[in-house]
Amino acid sequence: MTDRQTPLGELRSIPALLARNVARFGDRPAYREKEYGIWQSWTWSQAADEIRAMALGMLDLGLNPGDHVAIIGRNRPAHYWGMIAAQMCGAIPVPLYQDAVAEEMTYVLGHCGARMVICGDQEQVDKVLEVERTIDAIDRIIYTDARGLRKYDHARMTSVADLQDRGRKAASRLGAELDARTAALDYDSTCVMLYTSGTTGKPKGVVLSNRNIIETAKNSSEFDHLTEGEEIVAYLPMAWVGDFIFSMGQAVWSGFTVNCPEGAHTMMTDMREIGPTYFFAPPRVFETQLTSVMIRMEDAGRIKRWLFKRGMAVAHRAGPALLDGKTVSFGDKLAYGLGRIFVFGPLKNTLGLSRVRVGYTAGEAIGPEIFDFYRSLGINLKQLYGQTEASVFITQQPDGQVRSDTVGVPSPGVEVRIGDNGEVYYRSPGTFVEYYKNADSTASTKDAEGWVATGDAGFFEEATGHLRIIDRAKDVGKMADGTMFAPKYVENKLKFYPSILEAVVIGNGRDFCTAMINIDLSAVGNWAERNNIAYSSYQELAGHPQVYASIREHITEVNRSVAQDPMLSGCQVHRFLVLHKELDPDDGEMTRTRKVRRAVINEKFADLVGALYDGSDSIHTRTEVTYEDGRKGHISATLQIMDVPVFGDAAQTKVAAQ
Repeated sequence: MTDRQTPLGELRSIPALLARNVARFGDRPAYREKEYGIWQSWTWSQAADEIRAMALGMLDLGLNPGDHVAIIGRNRPAHYWGMIAAQMCGAIPVPLYQDAVAEEMTYVLGHCGARMVICGDQEQVDKVLEVERTIDAIDRIIYTDARGLRKYDHARMTSVADLQDRGRKAASRLGAELDARTAALDYDSTCVMLYTSGTTGKPKGVVLSNRNIIETAKNSSEFDHLTEGEEIVAYLPMAWVGDFIFSMGQAVWSGFTVNCPEGAHTMMTDMREIGPTYFFAPPRVFETQLTSVMIRMEDAGRIKRWLFKRGMAVAHRAGPALLDGKTVSFGDKLAYGLGRIFVFGPLKNTLGLSRVRVGYTAGEAIGPEIFDFYRSLGINLKQLYGQTEASVFITQQPDGQVRSDTVGVPSPGVEVRIGDNGEVYYRSPGTFVEYYKNADSTASTKDAEGWVATGDAGFFEEATGHLRIIDRAKDVGKMADGTMFAPKYVENKLKFYPSILEAVVIGNGRDFCTAMINIDLSAVGNWAERNNIAYSSYQELAGHPQVYASIREHITEVNRSVAQDPMLSGCQVHRFLVLHKELDPDDGEMTRTRKVRRAVINEKFADLVGALYDGSDSIHTRTEVTYEDGRKGHISATLQIMDVPVFGDAAQTKVAAQ
């Protein structure tokens, strides 16, 4: 058994794994970053030198064991290095969402008491300086990009480059101290603290140990046979546990290369250039990519549209079976081969997914139609189920056992059980240590035997042993007639349509379901341009009669599909409206990971909910919004409300209600 197969012995921390990688893969690329259109690369040996210089600089600035170091910015090697450097000093890295407003940052920085903050650029520095007016724990601000900061007061500010220079000069004086602190790290030392998305209240600081991260990285890497030859693209928020386990835990355990794109605007180009072999994305990313594909097809010529339609018909019929190694007819195999040349291959290359060997989606349930679309292209997309408190992995899908309606079997080392109320519980080596400064929440989430309540409702299939997640336990309810209400199931089906960006289904305790819809401005805007429909704002386009008619058709098709499920057929949407604004994390309507805050929606749009159920044909509303600079304002609109056909027993219920 090699040392990469077991974390025993000396491999008890991320810095220890870094040292192992230097010895084993020293000349292999560890990190790449694209800047100004050019890829820069660092080997494991070079990265280790950069990290050690940062750690020595932090030590020289007085960083103590147990201190917290916040990291705020986009995915950059220097920011990952900063997290490892902090660990080497015995400190605790705390990555924050870079799009968080100052108010959110104030809470997190104040709660963890961060002494040092690594900022990506001027925008993040400005937010931290604003935060400092209300908290006084921050001793030093370190920035990566110096643009715009020349005239700032540098008494307590320094660049990453200057920090490293300081560290190299202090190497002879502080080297032994750094080595001693690094050697003192063990399996129970804190590896990172990540804050939850806060769907129901203030975010909680989830303390994860080296044991949590390394054991989970080891088990999940071996599950999918990950090696040092993998290439990943690090683009997800660094504050999200998904990025940490993939771009830090698994990357350092397996020794593969982490590629940081230049920015969101170059993401697709950078993906094509790198050609990742291992890819992870929440459903929103796959939804956005699919919307982009559909827009391109609408703009394509008649022959290309015909070719795409015929090719996708073959793909849906044969693609998943071929991916799972099952037998298909000679005709389908031949047609699929031609489709790979003329349709699927170019499409996968456009998406940057040509070389993906293993792909995962998690964070939210993905619509089955979206999931099946990618599988049909020959992309080995699988689902996993996890959460921050589990170091991500609770269940995942083995190759050959991939389905859109389950989240797989328990991950290696993980135990899963279903409570009497249908809630999913787990315990594993990845189970978090505690919620920072929140013993009550820790005790209510994790019991004395280590079982964690996920807050999700689900069940195991007897025939396959796979777990099916119904919805968040708090969101699953009953209609007035006692039938099950599970909004996420319907919402994911609605979001398959490119014109629907977000959907919120309402119906718990009511006679029927209704929905509030966000249109996708890029998709619907493209449609408007092709049809010579002028509009001046999101609000005007959202209220257009033809947009309403199109959304009604989509909901009708979803209702037809939902009616086929005996358990959830009561969740068909009877009435809907199109919202006059996009749901926005800055307005508190969604979390930073794009999860809908249902309680906020129900309270903020109470007048709209009332109109959906009182028979109104329209409703005038006034809503507070937050502008990009943080100012508050209001927008007013008159929204139309439209009925939708329903099917099966729901149709009889609708007639009776009327």
